[in-house]
Amino acid sequence: MQEGGIFQRHHRITHEEKEISPKASQGIAGGVPPDRPRRGWGGGVSHGWRALRHRNFRLFFSGQSVSLIGTWMTRLATSWLVYQLTGSALWLGVVGFAGQIPTFFLAAVAGVWVDRLNRRQVLVWTQALAAVQSLALAALTLSHRITILEIVLLSVFQGLINAFDMPGRQAFLTEMVEGPEDLGNAIALNSTMVNLARLVGPSLAGLIIAGFGEGYCFLIDGMSYFAVIASLLAMRMNAAPVKRAAASMVEQLKEGWAYVSGFAPVRTILLIFALASLMGMPYSVLMPIFASRVLHGGAHTLGFLMGAAGVGALISAVSLALRKSVLGLGRMIPIAFATFGAGLVLLGLSRILWLSLLVMLPIGFGMMQGMAASNTIIQTVVPEDRRGRVMSYYTMAFVGMAPFGSLLAGALAHLLGAPRTVMITGSVLIAGSILFATRLKEIRRLIRPIYEEKGILPPSLTPTAEDIGGASPM
Repeated sequence: MQEGGIFQRHHRITHEEKEISPKASQGIAGGVPPDRPRRGWGGGVSHGWRALRHRNFRLFFSGQSVSLIGTWMTRLATSWLVYQLTGSALWLGVVGFAGQIPTFFLAAVAGVWVDRLNRRQVLVWTQALAAVQSLALAALTLSHRITILEIVLLSVFQGLINAFDMPGRQAFLTEMVEGPEDLGNAIALNSTMVNLARLVGPSLAGLIIAGFGEGYCFLIDGMSYFAVIASLLAMRMNAAPVKRAAASMVEQLKEGWAYVSGFAPVRTILLIFALASLMGMPYSVLMPIFASRVLHGGAHTLGFLMGAAGVGALISAVSLALRKSVLGLGRMIPIAFATFGAGLVLLGLSRILWLSLLVMLPIGFGMMQGMAASNTIIQTVVPEDRRGRVMSYYTMAFVGMAPFGSLLAGALAHLLGAPRTVMITGSVLIAGSILFATRLKEIRRLIRPIYEEKGILPPSLTPTAEDIGGASPM
């Protein structure tokens, strides 16, 4: 596919379109879209929270804030339960693999369905099924019947759900937040929400496990999904019918792959993201080993370590929310992932709890900064009619590569130990970040016309603004 031809498919948003009168904005239906921000409410919101002007996004934000705390509680409780049942680093990797491998195989197909179906209905179903999974895990654990095989099978089931839930959730953001000017802020606020939960969830899980056992973490998580379902059902969506794609699923799969593989900015960002998922993010499956064997602690130590990473990630998410534009995010990607890798190397060297907690801050910061910056750029440049399919590849890079990383991390930790494993994976991530930095100039050149079409950058004359020291799209 010719990269230059991609730009012609993007809808040009001119200043005149942005300033269209309220009367004209009513359109044929003669009414204001139900989720249009109210001026009075929006005027009272600080710049960093401007996406909350949109009613549907506020509902989503509140429901997810509750549910994600339960999700992070379950993640920590599952790792701790697996380690208590088996005492094996390899089994930690196997369970991580089982929970994520379905996404690798199904994400591309799921992305096609996300582009063809009503995205809100897709999310209602995925959240309901996720509640069933967590409640089943709670019932087995509280009845003391849980085995490692049942954990693996239920992890596979959750992976099947995530294959549809994650691209659906990412693509649904544009329906909850009308207008590209607030999309980046919505992504940053979503990251803030995730990391507040990441801060609270593991710490709370550590206390609950120590006092009552892992089963109650699963029970709380299962109940928390109903908050998301309620928020989705309470949304007021535009009455326009869902547009069914005329092309077959195979044709849509080919079209999505041609775009992702043929457009260098999206392709390069997804590659560095996949490397981070493969080599960096599986560090979390090894954290029970760091908590117990390396730092000689218990479940509360594991909660503190994950909570410290959550603090770093939260700082990153807040800094992104305060940004006024997507401009400059590209250069943050290699810096962020290199910081992530350096933090892993330092974690492998540490044998002191307070030092390990300190090192978890740049790990969480770098991981979240790289993830959110990548997401924001891709969501900004991708055409709306391909958003579900592109975000399915984002999901594949994020979650689909992680199972291989979990197996790799578990196997290396079994042979070399957890500290040496994170030092190796962190070093590879640093090397990948340096390679990505060498491609930034080419990525900037290709993205600039899209940013100009969307009004993010002013139209350039013969020399680009970058050439004369002006604004750079990356």
